[in-house]
Amino acid sequence: MLLTKSNTFIIGPIATVLGVIMNAIFDFCNGVFGIQNIGLCIILFTVLIYVLMIPMTVKQQKFSKLSAQMNPEIQKIQKKYKGKQDQASMMKLNEETKAVYAKYGVSPMGSCLYMLVQLPILFSLYQVIWNVPAYVSSVKDAMMGLVNQLLSLNGAQEILTEFATSANVNFESRGFNANSIVDVLYKLTPSNWDSLKDQIPSLADSITSTQSTLDEMNYFLGLNISDSPLNIILSAFESGAWLLLIGALAIPILSALTQWLNTKLIPQTSTGNDEENSMARSMKMMNNVMPIMSMVFCFTLPAGLGIYWIASSVIRSIVQIITNKQMDKIDVDALIEKNLEKANKKREKMGLPPQKAPTLAEKARMAAEESQRQVAQMKKETSQEDRKKKIQESTDYYKNTTKAKPGSIAAKARMVQQYNEKNKK
Repeated sequence: MLLTKSNTFIIGPIATVLGVIMNAIFDFCNGVFGIQNIGLCIILFTVLIYVLMIPMTVKQQKFSKLSAQMNPEIQKIQKKYKGKQDQASMMKLNEETKAVYAKYGVSPMGSCLYMLVQLPILFSLYQVIWNVPAYVSSVKDAMMGLVNQLLSLNGAQEILTEFATSANVNFESRGFNANSIVDVLYKLTPSNWDSLKDQIPSLADSITSTQSTLDEMNYFLGLNISDSPLNIILSAFESGAWLLLIGALAIPILSALTQWLNTKLIPQTSTGNDEENSMARSMKMMNNVMPIMSMVFCFTLPAGLGIYWIASSVIRSIVQIITNKQMDKIDVDALIEKNLEKANKKREKMGLPPQKAPTLAEKARMAAEESQRQVAQMKKETSQEDRKKKIQESTDYYKNTTKAKPGSIAAKARMVQQYNEKNKK
């Protein structure tokens, strides 16, 4: 990863817009409060972006509530055409499914659409947090004095190559220029800065001044957010700085805990569909594994990313709590009527007849059918379990009452004899 701007399709332009916001927050904190701190800006930036995304979160939750109402009807249609792969049946399946969505006034792509909008924003947000100097001009400007001196210094490239390797910067492919040097300098640890001063004593004052300015920007609650928690922990252990060690250790742990808490706050709806329930179980497992993975990654990535993960999880949790309370107050029938009214206006413009919302009688019938289906499924599973149990008991009975070698003719003859004797009783 490099500290230059992302040029990835879609993500690049969005990251540029988010970078303007991040830069404005940094300038605001500096101009109004005289604070130049990237850690604080990351938190404020994350809060602002997630607050702006609240409308999409609310719409997604509303769609989930409507899905719970639609699922019995959709499952009934799927059951009706189960096993039918001919083109006519598939077309009828699609038409009847679309009709259900139209009846509830929602789009089949509703949930996917919200995700398609949110994901590029989240990926772009990650790019800005990772590549701060590319988007916050004050951070890059703080290094440019030293960068220009290094560009004019003979042998500087050979000296910086050692540090470039750990910063994942390749001078041969990218060239030895201002951007690539910024990439390297921003990734330097305190020991790297000391080593650089020892190797270039003529620029010692400039190096010290640049390091001091970056430290003022990068240190948050005593931690250098451009360094990884693992490096901070190791150096703190060697120097006996136990408070620093605890602070560095807290970032990965809090990152995992806050993400785990956020997943627990997301409403989980049981669909009654075996395939969808299987997907829900897989999602639940992933939700339990992902916080652990993020904790592992957080140890080796810059602490600033860990702060971003913590801040994003906390703000998502707060938004989720508020959203859940709002969703509990929503009348689903009123929501269906409202969505259907909007959908019928569109249908009217297209010259199509209006759709009608499901009546209470229809809902009661669907609920009864769903209940009967679940009872039948439970009986089927119980019957299969009883059958397996009886087969196992019979197998154990015949095995335990014969001394012949298993699989031999004598053993099989003895099993037939025992079966006949058992049925005569």
